[in-house]
Amino acid sequence: MYGINVSLDVAPDKSFYHPGESVRLQVSASGGAQVAAQITYLADVVAELTAPVTDGSAELTWTPPVTPMRGYGVDLRLLDDDGATLASTSTAFDVLDHWTQAPRYGFLTDFLPSRADPAETMARAARYHLNGLQFYDWQYRHETLLPPEGADVYEDLLGRSMSLEVVRSLIDAAHEYNIAAMPYSAIYGASASFYREHPDWALFRAPDQPYEFGDNYLMIMNPAPGSPWTDHLQEEYARVLDETAFDGIHIDQYGAPMRGRDADGHPVRLDEAFPAFINTTAALVDEKRGDDGATIFNAVRNWPVGTVASADQDAVYIEVWEPYRYFLDLYRIIAQAQTLGHGKPVILAAYIAPERAANVRLSTALIFASGGTQIQLGEPGAMLADPYFPNYGRMDEAMQATMQRYYDFLVRYENALSLGMHDVTARRGDDLMIEGIVTQTTHSRDRVAVIAREGDNRETFSLINLLGIDGEYWDAPLAQAPVAQEHLRIRLTTERPVARVYAATPDQADISAQAVPFTTTDDGIAFMLDRLDYWSMIVLEYAS
Repeated sequence: MYGINVSLDVAPDKSFYHPGESVRLQVSASGGAQVAAQITYLADVVAELTAPVTDGSAELTWTPPVTPMRGYGVDLRLLDDDGATLASTSTAFDVLDHWTQAPRYGFLTDFLPSRADPAETMARAARYHLNGLQFYDWQYRHETLLPPEGADVYEDLLGRSMSLEVVRSLIDAAHEYNIAAMPYSAIYGASASFYREHPDWALFRAPDQPYEFGDNYLMIMNPAPGSPWTDHLQEEYARVLDETAFDGIHIDQYGAPMRGRDADGHPVRLDEAFPAFINTTAALVDEKRGDDGATIFNAVRNWPVGTVASADQDAVYIEVWEPYRYFLDLYRIIAQAQTLGHGKPVILAAYIAPERAANVRLSTALIFASGGTQIQLGEPGAMLADPYFPNYGRMDEAMQATMQRYYDFLVRYENALSLGMHDVTARRGDDLMIEGIVTQTTHSRDRVAVIAREGDNRETFSLINLLGIDGEYWDAPLAQAPVAQEHLRIRLTTERPVARVYAATPDQADISAQAVPFTTTDDGIAFMLDRLDYWSMIVLEYAS
């Protein structure tokens, strides 16, 4: 870029920062004399820092204002002895009271006794700003979460070798980076042998016909309030929180059954049992962990989001399956969940193999632009590609770089995307018009989708490029990526006086906010956007 081939990287030393914590930016460079950084909040520079480069490294330190729920950008330049720029790069960080205010949820699933990389794993997770990790299938059994006393090495129900000491080491390493560790559990899954010991604890489809899961791999137990199974699993949760440093409980379900009967034949509605179970778990987590704890429940297939979104969980977590296959279903699910959850953050699990680059980028753009996040990263170099997390995919270097930019972008602009922002369905379609391009968002191709979010003094319009793709489904491989658009003439309706407009995109190396000149029209403003690849964000700031 600058004519001299030097490497430059910068990373914050935490996944996020609590109010009052100092930010340490760790720089590595293959040359140069010093580094100069600008710290930005949205489009404004709020601090400038410099440090010498010694033996290929430098460190920049800054203490942000004690203002939680704020994301910052970092634009870094590597300079020679004469002050000429040799290379540039960027990163981001944010200040939060609690990680669930802006959750960037990831996953771990390898707990082999031979695992020896906890510190490296968490450093890489923090580079993507992951601030919570689901420890998937870490448990000894679904009904007995911890292994027998004194047993460090154990096998899970599928025969995978595990080490409780490795689990503990990963938790401790996560905490060094302000990353929460969340233990996976299943709300009603138990081994067949456990069911045979407690047959009257099961959930039945008919008399003497219990529900099964996965060809007798697991039996479905009754999670209704006051049931013996519910009491048992809550005791297991208490043991986990007493005997490990896990930060809360992650509760899974399988999407079916939706109803059943207890051993006495009484009907059980799981859409009623689930929120009660969540509330009981949240009370236990609060007792054991206080304000630092977290409870998360998986609404598989977006069910039963209507009853669980408002329960006492810290985020609305949704695993996306049919019938929600269209790209724009991702937006619709998030918008609905934000409403039902009264503004709680929304996390989607939408599994896409990393080699499907166009699908990954479009889906990630839609989720982030909608104010949501996605569980997709965690194990080093991996991306979730399957509901059974050990079947994850491997990202190539290009995809890792793309994801790093997208997560930097998410954190840097979270105050324009999620924090303090809400969906404005009425501001899509005809309110933002692009000359010669359809912007109505009913369908998921042959148009530029517009996602509008509004805060106290700003509006954000995300343009998602669906032009030229050869399908409408996020979960079906695209052979054709979106066709890049240039010199887009945009008219935007607004009744409020606009103070400034800026744009940014995670699809280029420079993700900083760029001022956009505009003209005032009879019903709003008009301006030009130079380029749209996958996702461009336009922010209007209004005069006070």
